[in-house]
Amino acid sequence: MQPFRKLAPFIRPYWIQAILGPLLMVLEVSMDLTQPRLLERIVDVGIAQLDMQLVLRTGGLMVALAFLGALGGVGNTVLAVIVSQSFSADLRSALFRQVQSLSFGNLDELDTGQLVTRLTNDVTQLGQLVLILLRIMVRAPLMLVGSLIMAIVTSPTLAGLLFVLIPILAATLIVVMRRAYPLFLKVQQRLDRLNTILQEYLAGVRVVKAFVRAGHETARFSAANDALRDQTIQVLRLMAGVLPVMMLAVNAGLVGSVWFGGLKVMEGSMQAGQLIAFINYLMRALGEVAMVAMLLVQVSRAQASAERVVEVLDSTARVQDRPQAAAPSSLCGRVCFENVSFEYETQEKPVLRDVSFTAEPGTTVAVLGATGSGKSTLVHLIPRFYDVTTGRVTIDGVDVRDLPQEALRRRVGIALQDAILFSGSIRENIRYGRPEAGDDEVEAAARAAQAHDFIQSLPQGYDTPLGQRGVNLSGGQKQRIAIARALLLHPVILILDDSTSAVDATTESKIQAALHAWMHQRTCFVIAQRISTVLDADKILVLDEGRLAAQGTHAELMAGSPVYREIYTSQLGEGALPGPAQPGEERHA
Repeated sequence: MQPFRKLAPFIRPYWIQAILGPLLMVLEVSMDLTQPRLLERIVDVGIAQLDMQLVLRTGGLMVALAFLGALGGVGNTVLAVIVSQSFSADLRSALFRQVQSLSFGNLDELDTGQLVTRLTNDVTQLGQLVLILLRIMVRAPLMLVGSLIMAIVTSPTLAGLLFVLIPILAATLIVVMRRAYPLFLKVQQRLDRLNTILQEYLAGVRVVKAFVRAGHETARFSAANDALRDQTIQVLRLMAGVLPVMMLAVNAGLVGSVWFGGLKVMEGSMQAGQLIAFINYLMRALGEVAMVAMLLVQVSRAQASAERVVEVLDSTARVQDRPQAAAPSSLCGRVCFENVSFEYETQEKPVLRDVSFTAEPGTTVAVLGATGSGKSTLVHLIPRFYDVTTGRVTIDGVDVRDLPQEALRRRVGIALQDAILFSGSIRENIRYGRPEAGDDEVEAAARAAQAHDFIQSLPQGYDTPLGQRGVNLSGGQKQRIAIARALLLHPVILILDDSTSAVDATTESKIQAALHAWMHQRTCFVIAQRISTVLDADKILVLDEGRLAAQGTHAELMAGSPVYREIYTSQLGEGALPGPAQPGEERHA
């Protein structure tokens, strides 16, 4: 029950409704329990004595009490719905905020499909449990206990049937529920897998079509879908035995009551109305046991969901602000790596090893290296997407771990190779980091990123709505909007992580020229695959298998770094003169 206890605080804000609802259910149960006794009075007194006035009065009272009980039931349902839906909404919001607070290291372990399932299906299961608890948790025990008491009062002898049948049913339910929980957990895991495959397909549908892999993806989805189906069938097959057992017990109790009760009526030791009332109480008691069975099924299912939700809520961000972290009044942008090493928790081999360099304010630092050499990881340590394993990264002499993450990241602008755009207009996407920015500022950033001209050529200009992930733009256009978004922050440190890879060389050269003016007295880190992009950088870092193989200007590296010369000649050829590459065609996503 530990996961449920951790989720209980989400009900606390609605404690008035959560208490009032069960009280109304008490009213409904009380009215229901009086009905068989009144029916007994009608049969044994009114009908037996042919007293029509008694029959009408008692019948009218039964209708009035039933109406009052119905009001209580409706009120309970309305309040239960309010509490359950409010609980679900608050829990969903808390999960979303928790996911936002997690660092990159946490998100590396929780894939998108899992998070979608936990935010939707698992929360829905828990909300449904709250609804059932506020209805059945109150009604079932009250009705069961009340029916047992009234059955004993009505006929102590026949009541022995209940004390035989109920323990048998309870034992059956306990066995079934213990077996059901691990099966429900597997169902949720199968649903995770299905959602992951679906998310990957929808995100990469163009690649699937381009490579004619629809059959392969269909097979993957079908396998996951079949696994979910088979696991669900296994659970339902187990649960399918519960209802027949319940009906068998109800029918056995009914037959036993009629058999033994009928004999007593014929003997004269019991009246017909008394037997009818007992049968009513018997059916209600066994019916409530069936309701408890449904509740236990939901509890088993929700327990699996609760553990998965609590796992996310209890996750601790790998990157956290230190207690003494204080936002600086200003930063100049002097970045220093001091013997920095880093390795991901999922990998045994370090990605960066003993890296040391300094980037002075107002300089452009380029990072080169083969794929997997640690280029992106290096720049991700500056805004603390990850924390170093050993060593430290400082800005103006202050360890980045001593700076609040929000304050640090507001001073670091970043544009990635895979430009992520959101639904909304182009203007809203450029303004994403500074919603308060004016239209003039947005346009200035777009001009610097060489995006203004193509934006103006669109039907609605800056107000042009973007398709999902910016699908109606080319790769180069998306990258230029991402650069404009980073520039609009007026960052102290700008990171361009291969963010011009889909831009032609002429446009790239214009962007570089604009950056020199825009980033005056600011530090810029550039990761690029084309060496022509970084020839004019103030400092070039050459990474080789996580180590800093060389650093310096282009001329210094050509003279002293075999690794750099190899990269240079492989791209520009022996004897090629430094300079920008010839303009090429802009590549589309």
